[in-house]
Amino acid sequence: MTRKAALTALATMGVLTLALAGCTSGGDGGSEGAGSQTTLEKAQESGTIKLAINGEQPYSWKGDDGPTGATIAIHKQIFKNLGIDNIEVEQVDWDNLIPGLNAGRWDVVSAGMSILPERCEQAAFSDPEIMYTTTLAVPKGNPKGLSDLDSVLATGGDVKLALQSGAIEAGYVKDLGGYDNTVEVDSAANGLETVASGRADAFALTAVSLNWMTEKMDDLETTEAFVQEIDGVKQIGAGATVFRKADKDLLEAYNKELAKITGDEQAYLDLVEPFGFTAENLPPENVTTEKLCAGDLDDLQ
Repeated sequence: MTRKAALTALATMGVLTLALAGCTSGGDGGSEGAGSQTTLEKAQESGTIKLAINGEQPYSWKGDDGPTGATIAIHKQIFKNLGIDNIEVEQVDWDNLIPGLNAGRWDVVSAGMSILPERCEQAAFSDPEIMYTTTLAVPKGNPKGLSDLDSVLATGGDVKLALQSGAIEAGYVKDLGGYDNTVEVDSAANGLETVASGRADAFALTAVSLNWMTEKMDDLETTEAFVQEIDGVKQIGAGATVFRKADKDLLEAYNKELAKITGDEQAYLDLVEPFGFTAENLPPENVTTEKLCAGDLDDLQ
């Protein structure tokens, strides 16, 4: 091949490469892109959407008859109303929920995840779905006399506290000044097992979860539910469904359907009450994703 012919061939290959690249653009984990279907459009066309869960009861877990829980019940109704009848579920570690979402491994995170400023930087949250309080799982009889995280820290390290990696309770402890005598667990079930086996004196998590999971346990109980205070500010918390930031049409469509549920107390209870939630878990109008993402808790007191 002559030098001129070789250069011509290389130029032609470059054009073909650019053309092929243009045909495959917009595939950022199923997010929106020019000339490609959005995640919502793909899900409506296929009739299937993939959810990631952490397996924390009673929010979302894999039961004998398939995925179940309060957030699963909400999602089944909402996605059905959007023309998506089939839900696929993958259970993963808490710390992998948002990274896997952004990598395109699943379309939505269904874990009742608390809306926090640092999480809002990574992903998009729906409108609030579930209000939270916190509790401690302790051995039967509460031998250490614990009531909240302040009571744990007041022991000066005498209490070993189990915390779930990435959970909001671990953030509370950090914001309270830290605590050296802790053990990290990767799930609610492991946290309870850690206390039951004597490797920790208490496990902090949302009250609904721990009340549900310890209800039939003979060796563990929970303290009274509490709202943690930090620097005199009550840490009002709410959980929501998580989406990729690019999936704006999916988020908007989801919120429209969600409003029909949270705007009707009985419709909300019909879905979540079987899993131990009550009207107290229904978010009030003044609790918004915008305020929670901004860390603006003063307005929520």
